[in-house]
Amino acid sequence: MTFEFKQIVEAYKRANKSGLRSVLATVVALDGSSYRKPGVRMLILENGKIIGAVSGGCVEKDIKREAQSVFKTGKAKMMTYDGRYRLGCEGVLYILIELFQPDLDCLETLNSHLKSRKPFSIKSYYKKQQGIFAGIGSIIKFENGINKLSNFVVAEQSRSIFSEILPPCFKLMIFGAEHDAVALCQLANFNGWEVTVVSGPLESKTISDFPGATAFYSVSPDALEFNSIDDETAVVIMSHNYANDLKYLIELKDSQPSYIGLLGPKKRREKLLSDLLEYCPNIDDKFVERIHGPAGLNIGAETPQEIAISIISEILSEVRNQTPIPLKVKQDGIHS
Repeated sequence: MTFEFKQIVEAYKRANKSGLRSVLATVVALDGSSYRKPGVRMLILENGKIIGAVSGGCVEKDIKREAQSVFKTGKAKMMTYDGRYRLGCEGVLYILIELFQPDLDCLETLNSHLKSRKPFSIKSYYKKQQGIFAGIGSIIKFENGINKLSNFVVAEQSRSIFSEILPPCFKLMIFGAEHDAVALCQLANFNGWEVTVVSGPLESKTISDFPGATAFYSVSPDALEFNSIDDETAVVIMSHNYANDLKYLIELKDSQPSYIGLLGPKKRREKLLSDLLEYCPNIDDKFVERIHGPAGLNIGAETPQEIAISIISEILSEVRNQTPIPLKVKQDGIHS
């Protein structure tokens, strides 16, 4: 969600520079089931361009049409979409449509929070009815203040409220700079993750060798700083050098990423863990429990691209506390 909102804000900035206004559509409630959950957003520009999506394609054209009255009047409105009469959906969506008008202070504070990996929250006031209503709109709450995303007067007592906390953008740190790291970097970026690649100081690589990378460091393991590693960070160690992999683990021992993946067979993992415990006998058990090796799910992956899919899938299953199974054998809902 954070990455999608970041994309919307960047698109708004570009449109604003070109003199184009923007309308924000937010799914604020849902009765039944739908392709996406409340909290998904899309931006409609005055020239008709759409950024993002709130469904599998069922409702976007209707939202674009409904947004035209918001451009004309400047008044926020509610839209209801009953997917029970359309193919593919079984629920009713309640969508808040409002002019997107964050001021400069809001944009600067948001940028600061994203860079420093601080969470923020968005609260939307709405009614579960179709039409134009006073007192509906969205606000964004930062560490030290609140900004409105549109021009409205809050009517909290008479409105329903959808609220969500947006954590830092999920980040993947890749320790290694071989061809399989390139494939993993590209897929993680495609998934909306921020990607940091760390290579050894003797590697003749730059950030241009890793399409989609957010940052690139060519340093020895003991020269790295891990202050930015948090529970929204996954780590994959794939340098293909045993000594370097062990050094990376030792340097990482006091951090708390959500996932640590090791490339290579089980015997290599066992040796790495054995040596790690020998060098760091007092290491936290929780750190060791986060280590997965060989990294990835058993999907028969062979190529670097397939291995990347396997690793990304395991990371998602871990951070979302899911046991991977075929959806066809899942007894309850897809998102439950």
